[in-house]
Amino acid sequence: ERGRKRERCRDYLISMQEHFAINVCPGPIMPIPQISDFFPRFHDFPMTPPPPREKKILKEPDFGLNNGGETDGENKEKERKPTEVDRGERQEGADSDDDDETYLGTLEFTLLFDHENNCLHCTIHKAKGLKAMDSNGLADPYVKLHLLPGASKANKLRTKTLKNTLNPVWSETLMYHGITAIDMTTKTLRLCVCDMDRLGRNEFIGEVRVALKKLSKGESKRFKMGLERITQVCSVCVCMRERERESVCVYINKETVEQGTPVAEEERGRILVSLCYSPEKSCLLVGIVRCAHLAAMDSNGYSDPFVKIVLQPDMGKKSKYKTTVKKKTLNPEFNEEFVYEVPHDQLAKKTLEISVWDYDLGMSNDFIGGVELGINAKGVRLKHWFECLKHIGKKVEYWHTLTQQGAPLEAPPQ
Repeated sequence: ERGRKRERCRDYLISMQEHFAINVCPGPIMPIPQISDFFPRFHDFPMTPPPPREKKILKEPDFGLNNGGETDGENKEKERKPTEVDRGERQEGADSDDDDETYLGTLEFTLLFDHENNCLHCTIHKAKGLKAMDSNGLADPYVKLHLLPGASKANKLRTKTLKNTLNPVWSETLMYHGITAIDMTTKTLRLCVCDMDRLGRNEFIGEVRVALKKLSKGESKRFKMGLERITQVCSVCVCMRERERESVCVYINKETVEQGTPVAEEERGRILVSLCYSPEKSCLLVGIVRCAHLAAMDSNGYSDPFVKIVLQPDMGKKSKYKTTVKKKTLNPEFNEEFVYEVPHDQLAKKTLEISVWDYDLGMSNDFIGGVELGINAKGVRLKHWFECLKHIGKKVEYWHTLTQQGAPLEAPPQ
């Protein structure tokens, strides 16, 4: 009996290998990843990483029991549709994030061109929803104005700085002097909003640009524009453009010199001069009101300008005058008047020479620009002189562009 029981147990007994193989899923045998596959530094020699393991999704077999008799093609279309919808949602989400990041805020301002006084009034009202630039989630914004082309310190204006706000209200009016009708057709006003940083460099938030030709004479126009950032061109392209510009400038200079037209007059600046002949005192009153957009002659980007006046033919010391020196400015305001005792019938033979200089202590002064008024002048200069002779007792003011007239003669090289 014992022998029979042992034979029956042998029939039910299985080996250890067969026991472990009972619950093994059928399929291809995949290599077991080793720790050296994830940390290649354990290898003594370089090895390429193993290919990524593909995860196969097992689908339940369909034996043709689809509801409504749908085919496999329709099922595939249904599977594709949700993926396309998901992609659209992802794109919309990405676009919304980009919009939040690129939103820099809005700026409200008013522009007014005063044609009689040649002034451009820029009233900066407020900004709204500015981008936070500081660690406290706020900013210290101010607005900086430039006239393009030819942005420099000479045509730079700036508002006051408001601390710790993203919705600043300035209500501040800035003025550009010496703006002519030609400037209104060719210039563009650039308004930049920046964040002031005492410890580091001021950060740029955004800017808006307005072509001055959009303005009408004597009419104020209010703007509400969104700030934007203009992409900067790579330095290689800038260098190439500068080289092309230099070659073009050389070509232009040759042609303009041949035609007798001075080059780069705008870079020297402008001066506002008033003339009035007083019949009671029998004298000519010359007023130096102000200068605008002067060229920078010092290393700090500014000048120390003053004006010299000479009435030719030379009448001795009584014919030469000089204004006071205005320190570190490119838009000086003088408001000084000088008297020349000369009969009215001799003014037609006279020439008024006006020159602007940069004062240098212990060195020779630098010439900035000059202008001559008289019968031999042309254009606005001649018109200004004739109106002074015609309208006796009336003050006549005109803006004049500074040129090379009055520049000192250079000594020839030995």
